[in-house]
Formats: sequence, C-alpha cells, structure tokens
Amino acid sequence: MSRSIKKGPYVDEKLLKKIEGKKPQTAEVIKTWARRSQIAPEMVGFKFAVHNGKTHIEVLVSEDMVGHRLGEFSPTKKFVRHGGKMQKEQEAAAKQSEIAAAQAAKGAADAAKGAAKK
Repeated sequence: MSRSIKKGPYVDEKLLKKIEGKKPQTAEVIKTWARRSQIAPEMVGFKFAVHNGKTHIEVLVSEDMVGHRLGEFSPTKKFVRHGGKMQKEQEAAAKQSEIAAAQAAKGAADAAKGAAKK
C-alpha cells in the first residue's frame, strides 16, 4: 500500500543530515540501515552503504533511482543457482568450447602475423 499524498515521501531525517552541506564528488560512503527510506533528488551522486541484514552493500545513487527505496538496491537473499550435476556438466562443456575457440582465434592471428612478416 502506498503512502498518502498528503504525507509525502518518507525520507529518513538522519540521511538528510548526513548529506547536508556535502558535495557528491567529495563525500565518502554513507553507512545506513534505513532501507525503507525513499531516494530524494538531493541524494543523487552520493554513495550509500545499505545494510542487507549481514553486510553493507555500496549503492551509487543515480537520477533513475529517485522515488525508489534504498532497500531495493541491496538484495537480502543470495541467489545460488538452479540445477545440479547436469547443470555443472553443461557449464564445464561450454567453458571448454570457449577456451578452444579462443585458442583457435589466437592461432589464426599468429598465422596471419607470420604471413605478413614474410
């Protein structure tokens, strides 16, 4: 449910105090636990270290982020991946084919250099 228009957006007062009077280029990373705070236009260019429950994740605020919450850019769950043994085998085969293609391209480039020198 969204916040009422009468109240306006929720921006944590402590965050506004921390960025008050500072320039985005010279300011250091601002540590915060206020994931529910909305990003205000004054915050653009600042780096925030947003807590995700375990660590602080650095978030560089851009103009596109205004109106969103800080917590949206600091995921709390780590995606491991889908699949098991079969998925690992497919990834290994793809990696081997990548390596073979890179070696073939390098060999062709070396042959072209050798032909150019002659």
